Amino acid sequence: MGEPDGLVAAGAEGVKEDRERRAVVRSARRRGGRRSAEQLPPLSPAAPEMLAVPGFPADATPDVRVAQFLADRFGPRLGDVKVAALSGDASTRRYYRIAAGGEISVLSLYPEPFDADQLSFVVVRTLMAGWGLPVPAIRDLDGSLGILLLEDLGDLTLQEALKGARAAKKKELYRQAIDQLVVLQREAARAPQRAVCFQVAFDFEKLSWELHFFWKHFLEAYRKCDLTVEDRASIADGFHRLSAEIASWPRVLCHRDFHSRNLMSHDGRLCWIDFQDARMGPVTYDLASLLRDSYVDLDEEFVAEMAEEFRQRAAPGETRDTFQRRFELMSIQRNLKALGTFGYQGAVKGSRVYLPYIPRTLANARRNLARHPELSGLRRALAHHLEELR
Repeated sequence: MGEPDGLVAAGAEGVKEDRERRAVVRSARRRGGRRSAEQLPPLSPAAPEMLAVPGFPADATPDVRVAQFLADRFGPRLGDVKVAALSGDASTRRYYRIAAGGEISVLSLYPEPFDADQLSFVVVRTLMAGWGLPVPAIRDLDGSLGILLLEDLGDLTLQEALKGARAAKKKELYRQAIDQLVVLQREAARAPQRAVCFQVAFDFEKLSWELHFFWKHFLEAYRKCDLTVEDRASIADGFHRLSAEIASWPRVLCHRDFHSRNLMSHDGRLCWIDFQDARMGPVTYDLASLLRDSYVDLDEEFVAEMAEEFRQRAAPGETRDTFQRRFELMSIQRNLKALGTFGYQGAVKGSRVYLPYIPRTLANARRNLARHPELSGLRRALAHHLEELR
């Protein structure tokens, strides 16, 4: 989520039409069917004016669904509601900031209706909240409209909070993040592991798929690399080796995207967003996301200090050498995976948002590839086409 484009005040007329529309909503809920745009009366002047955002294929426009939800929730108070579209992330969801009656929330709009009992965000959030982790409260939801109304954690990401922060403050923030990771791994290991997040993992297939996503969307689509037969063979072999080793390590529950843009500084602590894809993976997975972050420059001494503090608490049974090797190999896979996402957003989606973070991510990958001679064939093949890895 990003900065709002500006709050847009709702009108004050047409309450009768809004009540009629809410009656349709309630009727549709009782029928339990999915509503199409044809079932809904047109928007009345009292509905909040929505900022234009792209629609979803073959579905009601975001404006219709959001306005319908707000009319149903706020009724006669709809005229006091203010709405701002928020810039999104790389996901398919849309976000709006909703201000009403002194309370500010974030509305998350999914492409399709959902069953709240099965929605990964809701399931994982419930688990994490029960473990004392800092996740946003769910204030309301309407699965038939594909909407969650969440506690607003503000706009100050860890990425932004670090700008201009003194060394002591930076260390305080990262230690807080590491404390939270330790809690996640400890509490998840103690919990009944029936939820969907425990049933999926960074296994060989998933890790390999992500690396080949990098191959397809960063190397070939974005950088337009024309790989030789020999380079293809070396890259495939290196990806196989990397994926096989990582998949063989013990697994814990991972946030899955634990970096500085998904940690919000709110009310004096770091809070989590974008955790809905949590799954089982290596102890070092989230640590690699945090300390080999595409969005933040961290010096090597600081990375080593934070990694060792984490090892002592989360994996005290692993030797320093074993842990360091696993941290570095995991970082390579994470950084290449991130480059795949950036390439996809640039080449396929036409978005330039992530392009400034490519140099730092390549530098992180080069640094760790250089430390592992067994991956020299992979590094050489990639460096033939990516000068940043030479």
